[in-house]
Amino acid sequence: MKSNLAPLGPKADKDTVRRSNLSLVLRAVRDEAEGEATRAGVAARVGLTRAAVSSLVEQLLDLGFLTESGKTFSGQAGRPGTALKVARTGPAGLGVEVNIDYVSVCVVDLAGTGRVRLTEHLDNRGAPPAQVLARAAAITARTLESAREQELFPVGVALALPGLVSGGSVRQAPNLGWNQVPAEELFAASLAAQCPGTGALPVSSENEANLAALAELWFGGLDAVRSFLYLTGEIGVGGALVIDGELLRGAHGFAGEIGHVVVDPQGPDCRCGSRGCLEQYAGQAALLRAAGIEDSAGGSGVAELERRARDGDARAVAAVAEAGRMLGRVLSGAVNLLDPDAVVLGGIYRGLMPWLSPSADEELTARVVSGLWSPGSGRLRGSSVAGDAARGAAALVTTGVLADPVAFAGGRAQS
Repeated sequence: MKSNLAPLGPKADKDTVRRSNLSLVLRAVRDEAEGEATRAGVAARVGLTRAAVSSLVEQLLDLGFLTESGKTFSGQAGRPGTALKVARTGPAGLGVEVNIDYVSVCVVDLAGTGRVRLTEHLDNRGAPPAQVLARAAAITARTLESAREQELFPVGVALALPGLVSGGSVRQAPNLGWNQVPAEELFAASLAAQCPGTGALPVSSENEANLAALAELWFGGLDAVRSFLYLTGEIGVGGALVIDGELLRGAHGFAGEIGHVVVDPQGPDCRCGSRGCLEQYAGQAALLRAAGIEDSAGGSGVAELERRARDGDARAVAAVAEAGRMLGRVLSGAVNLLDPDAVVLGGIYRGLMPWLSPSADEELTARVVSGLWSPGSGRLRGSSVAGDAARGAAALVTTGVLADPVAFAGGRAQS
């Protein structure tokens, strides 16, 4: 009988075990709620002896991944320990969000702190993909200069892209007009041209809603919530699903395309080729059109929509409420199917929550069969300011460093 079990890997040797334990200790220090830790505290958390942790800490200090300072008192018997923190210099992550009307670049250190941010508002609709990615590379090159001034050395770049992303390419991004675009290859070539002689950085790519959801998971205000549906409202409507702290990508990496769930098959044409998709009712362009506001790059249209809603403008309030109703209807189906603990609305929706959430909540209350969703339950919430795709992309790069710090000693990957 043929076995379907995956082959077992090689037996872990002494070096492999130590590298794994170095990662364990580094992540334990990084995750310390108060921002600092002691050897004794780390030992208790990871289940290693104090002597073993001390040896691992010394190596991480020598490699420049940790710093120590002063004394910290636990209130228990024994000598005070030195305070350990993740170093603010050295290896870092770099995230580049390429969206329809802006490019945002972020550098985070190993603690996940955003250290550099550059954003340019650009209308990327209709522009050739190579031109858009060259613009993004130029902004990235300036960001790298700022990072180096702070002694931060990104070890890789993660692209956050709107649309179906697979194998380094954008298979389809309707609102950009992209089809089968080798995004990683084009960006890497442009960045290498912008930064000659600095060495090529490895480039990866992921759907922007997925990365925004990871940023919300890692840096947002979700507290104990580990399973949630994340929606990001921009020109389009993207979605991502996190289950038990893990991103659910689907069989081919395309899970979460909630913006193209059909609300009305006789509705307006959508750029994806279908009709009546959710983003034709709740996307940025649809919202501004319904409110009688001219759509423009740079976010000024959304800011005007928020201003009018705050002022009680009837047309603006009605437009946002109707978008909320459409969101609620589609979300109720997703909640019934997936049973998340919460739904988080990001992007332009975060600032519109006071006028968007009541109608969305009403639909969820009426349509979710579990009875767990009701107005004011807190299950429908706006995202935190920390939950953006560029930061999620940058932090995703640092997960590789945290998983094997020895491979990145000295600020760059070692061969």
